[in-house]
Amino acid sequence: MKESYDVLVVGGGPGGALAAKAAAEAGLSVLLVEKRPAIGAPVRCAEGIGKGALAEFIEADPKWISTDIERAVLVGPDGTRFTIDGEAAGGKVGYVLDRKMFDRELVWRAAEAGAEIQVHARASAPIMIDGKLQGAVIHQHGKTYEVRAKVVIAADGVESKFAKWAGIDTTVPLWELETCAQYLVNDIDIDPKANVFYVSNEACPWGYIWIFPKGPRCANIGIGIAGTKSGEGHRAKDYLDRFMAKEFPNAKITEIMVGGVSVCKPLECTIADNLLIVGDAARISDPITGGGIYNAMYTGDLAGKTAATAIKSGDTSKKALMVYDKTWRNGPVGTTLSRNYAVKESFIKMDDKKLNSIVHSMSDLKIDDLSVRKLVLAIFKANPWLALELPHLLKAL
Repeated sequence: MKESYDVLVVGGGPGGALAAKAAAEAGLSVLLVEKRPAIGAPVRCAEGIGKGALAEFIEADPKWISTDIERAVLVGPDGTRFTIDGEAAGGKVGYVLDRKMFDRELVWRAAEAGAEIQVHARASAPIMIDGKLQGAVIHQHGKTYEVRAKVVIAADGVESKFAKWAGIDTTVPLWELETCAQYLVNDIDIDPKANVFYVSNEACPWGYIWIFPKGPRCANIGIGIAGTKSGEGHRAKDYLDRFMAKEFPNAKITEIMVGGVSVCKPLECTIADNLLIVGDAARISDPITGGGIYNAMYTGDLAGKTAATAIKSGDTSKKALMVYDKTWRNGPVGTTLSRNYAVKESFIKMDDKKLNSIVHSMSDLKIDDLSVRKLVLAIFKANPWLALELPHLLKAL
């Protein structure tokens, strides 16, 4: 580990990997540090991503694709199912990944581009000089290093501390932090080509349950609930265990994963002097699903390119880096996040009676594009009463 680099990337997930790759390809010296001893582990993700989204950055490789998904199924509280399949679902639902292999592939590509990778290396504090970020203190294998950098890219996930240490308020309100639990489950009867989503305020309050196939008789089965709904006997794992006992009583559970996902609005500002914040660290995960792989890759790539332009111009001030914040916020990613937040806020607290009514009404819907906007507009058309109850959402769409 050298004493200084052009760019220091904190975090080795998809956002950090794409940031390091983009900066290295621009000819900069780059150090990526990952606090865990292995890239991609432990997995704390349902591992789904749309085909079109993935194709923007990397060609799909069978070695890290677990399942090619063809259908999406929504299950209401009473068990009523609505299925979208064919071309309408394929591009949006896409793939279930093997995140361990996928993340390592992304980091390896960053290394091939020239980035230095250090694992089991924790950024424990920022180096601040005259109120401006100048690098980070790194702990690795019992040693402490002070690493200077012209730009630091914080890609350290939902539990991000680095941006907060550097003076950015990254607090997530408890009701907008989903507490999640997921099992890797074997020996179960499932549709191996369908991602299934269960909604019910009783079974998964202010959240949902998912089944993402990982093979013919294997799947990620998980749940996310609002942090304010979690308590003794009502933890995410408790709800998940009740679901498993009902739906898959003889399943073989081989892994358990727990964690949190932000479903709030993005940070008010995702840059500071010499600092760019990407992916989940910037709260740029989907407010409806909590999914964040694509948004992390997009903002990571953009951050790496922005850092390169700023460094080559000799100006890495907040003003110079503001183009990053404006670009993602005013583009498709920011527009989608804003709209999906409005959708989430409108539907999340509905009781099971209303949710059943909505799912029942969807049986005759014809969906040619599995986008949130088109799906919600179709739901409004099938449920005129929603226009009276949620006029602000209809306007937002």
